[in-house]
Amino acid sequence: MVSKARLFYSNKLKTGTISRLSEKQSHYTKNVMRLKAGDKISLFNSDDGEWDVKILDQGKIFTEFKVEKLSRPLPHEKNIWLAFSPIKKVPQDFMIQKTTELGIQKFIPLLCERSVVREINIKRTEKIIIEACEQSNRIKVPKIQELQMLDEFIKNFPDDGKIIFCDINSQSKDLYNKLSKKNPICILIGPEGDFSEEERQFITNYKNVISITLGKNILRAETAAIASTTILNFNLENN
Repeated sequence: MVSKARLFYSNKLKTGTISRLSEKQSHYTKNVMRLKAGDKISLFNSDDGEWDVKILDQGKIFTEFKVEKLSRPLPHEKNIWLAFSPIKKVPQDFMIQKTTELGIQKFIPLLCERSVVREINIKRTEKIIIEACEQSNRIKVPKIQELQMLDEFIKNFPDDGKIIFCDINSQSKDLYNKLSKKNPICILIGPEGDFSEEERQFITNYKNVISITLGKNILRAETAAIASTTILNFNLENN
């Protein structure tokens, strides 16, 4: 039995729609999955949910399909964000992929005093996010913002949200009854050289910051992001 392909489709999905996959997706369904006319696939996006789709024709460079029915509506997800200083490509790709699988809804790259990498390829990162959603059975696709300054992020953060500051100097592990599932909760991860003392004071002085420790060991940025996302998910499930 052929496994059903699952692909992100950015255009409108509704019953009866007839359209075509992108050239790359068409190549995947035809040459990798070996699907043919009459086979079924799933298409999804963040606006319309996930739909059962029937392949009508497999051309040389395109796949024509017809949308049949809604298979999964949009789920309710925890409103968890991840703010991070860009790091080297390979560990950053891994971090984006795994935290997407764990449920991050928004990625916010930050420029800090000690940031080693000072730019981010948004289109490439969006591709990694979409692939992670396709593979992890997730419907809602996280968004990634343009690179911004740390102080700009803090000043413009929503008043009803909370920032979880992963601080090696903190002694607290307690998040119980401090969080709301409805309002945004943003994990804040520092650069490879950590935040400067001035930045640390600026962060901790913000009224909606909760400082927590991730343990005694010094963690790499990608490890801290994955660990904190897992811890936060656990606490929200048990609050």
